[in-house]
Amino acid sequence: MPAHHPSEALLLDYAAGDLREPTGLVVATHLALCPECRRHVRLLEAVGGALLETLPVEDLPAEASARDAAALLAHAAASDGGAAGPPPRFDAETCRLVPEPLRSHLGVNLKDIAWRKVARGLDTHELAPAANGFRTRLLRIGPGAAIPRHGHGGSESVLVLGGGFSDEHGHYARGDLALSDAETVHRPVADPDGDCLCLIVVEGGVRFAGALGRLLNLFARY
Repeated sequence: MPAHHPSEALLLDYAAGDLREPTGLVVATHLALCPECRRHVRLLEAVGGALLETLPVEDLPAEASARDAAALLAHAAASDGGAAGPPPRFDAETCRLVPEPLRSHLGVNLKDIAWRKVARGLDTHELAPAANGFRTRLLRIGPGAAIPRHGHGGSESVLVLGGGFSDEHGHYARGDLALSDAETVHRPVADPDGDCLCLIVVEGGVRFAGALGRLLNLFARY
């Protein structure tokens, strides 16, 4: 059972459908690993559904209903692309570490990812969905490796998929969600017994601290 969860406000926004897609992907993947938060979201959705049933219903004009139905059909056809290929086949390791809905966004097995090395013991892989101001990626930290001390230009959401890491705020293992804001400065260090695999969504970029950090800010695209 994960020990670090989304905030109440974040779960409420997820249940209401008010999250940007990258943040929604992080929360949905956490829910796949956390029965406690799944139960809580089901409760929030039930309360929201009950409140909606109390609202008055107004019928749309016939021409508006037809227009909306046509727009929905057009959107569905565009999303389908007209040529759906066979679903990807995932190996046992990918199925074990990467739950849905993240697995479908990944689209390939973990062993086939073209990782980009950022520093020794630190690799990244860019993911969709993309959104203005957000970057979504997988992060792989080698055993015992540390990410240099850094702060954030906005929010950062880190969901552990495998292994674990520690920073000034605690220890995070599979299913745990570490949430940071513009006031957070930390230095994550991976557990020594294996790679730490994370899903990470960053808003507003990362600012490394210290003399080495200033150099990294100039030359590294984290």
